[in-house]
Amino acid sequence: MSAVEARLAELGLTLPAVVPPLAAYQPAVQSGVYVYTSGQLPMVDGKLPVTGKVGAEVTAEEAKELARTCALNALAAVKSVTGDLDRIARVVKVVGFVASAPDFTGQPGVINGASELLGEVLGEKGVHARSAVGVAVLPLDSPVEVEIQVELAQA
Repeated sequence: MSAVEARLAELGLTLPAVVPPLAAYQPAVQSGVYVYTSGQLPMVDGKLPVTGKVGAEVTAEEAKELARTCALNALAAVKSVTGDLDRIARVVKVVGFVASAPDFTGQPGVINGASELLGEVLGEKGVHARSAVGVAVLPLDSPVEVEIQVELAQA
C-alpha cells in the first residue's frame, strides 16, 4: 500500500474504482510529468447519491461533501495512469463546477470540499491553484464536478 493510500485509510477513506467514462474520453491522461483528469462526478458505486442544483434541491453542505467524493474519484483516475499515488509531486490546479440555483454564490465554499480533501491526503503536495465556477447544469444533473491536474515526481 502506498503512503497516500495509507493516509486515506487513516482518514477512513478507500480509493474507489475509476469511474467509467460517460462518453468518448479517458478518465485521465498523462503528458510528460503531468496528469490531467477529466471532470469527475461524485459517483459512488456507479450512481450519483444526489442530483439537482446547489442552493435549490441540494444544500451547500451536501455539495461540499460531494466535492470531496469528486476529488477522491480524481485521485483514483490519477492512479489509473500512474500506478502509484506516491508519484504525485504536487497538485497543480483544481477546477470545480457547481450546478447552481440562479441566486447561489457559494461556489468557492463548495469546492473547498475537494481542496480540503487533497490537503488532508497529500499535505503540502495538495496545495494548489483553483477555479470554482457556477454553471446552469452538469452531466446527469450532478450538483458538482471536479477535475485536477497533478505534477509527478521525476522517476
